[in-house]
Amino acid sequence: MASADTDITARLSQLPISNGAVDAVVLPHTLEFETDPYAVVREADRVLAGEGQLLVLGFRPFSLWGFRSRAISRGYPPGLKRMLGAGRIADWLELLGYDVSLTRNYLFTPPWGGSAPRPGLPSSLLRRGWIKPWPAGAYLIKARKRVYTLTPIRPKVRERPQTIGALVKPTTRSSS
Repeated sequence: MASADTDITARLSQLPISNGAVDAVVLPHTLEFETDPYAVVREADRVLAGEGQLLVLGFRPFSLWGFRSRAISRGYPPGLKRMLGAGRIADWLELLGYDVSLTRNYLFTPPWGGSAPRPGLPSSLLRRGWIKPWPAGAYLIKARKRVYTLTPIRPKVRERPQTIGALVKPTTRSSS
C-alpha cells in the first residue's frame, strides 16, 4: 500500500520511466527481495542513460548474515527471497555491458546485535578500524554503463564519367 506522499508506485521490473532518462540507479538490498532479480537489473539498465552509474548493495551469502538467514525459515531480514553473491551480480552486469569499477565489503557487525571484540585483539586497533572483528556481511558494487558510439564510414563519392550520347565526354590533357 502506498503512502500519501508517494510520487510513483510501480513494480521494480516495470518502471514507468522512459529509456535512458536516469543518470544513476541505486538498488539498496533490493535484488534479495525480488522473485526475478535479473529482470530488475535489466530494467535498471533500460532506464539508465549512457555512461550512467549503477550501485548495487546486497548481503553476502557466505557470511554470518547469510548463515542467519538460512537458519530462520522465514528469512532474515523478513521477506528475503535469496541472497546473491557479488560475483554473480558482477557477471550479470558484465553481460549487460557494464564496467564494474568498485566492489567493497561492509557491515562488519554480527547479525545478532552488538560488536563485542574477539578475545586477544588489541582494543586500540579495533577502535581505529584497522582490524575488523567480524567478516563483512554485505557488499557494494559500483558499475558504469558502457556506451560505444558508432561512427558510420561513408563510402567515397566517385565522379562517374559523364557521357554525351554514346560517347565519353572529352577531357583536356596537356600534350608535351
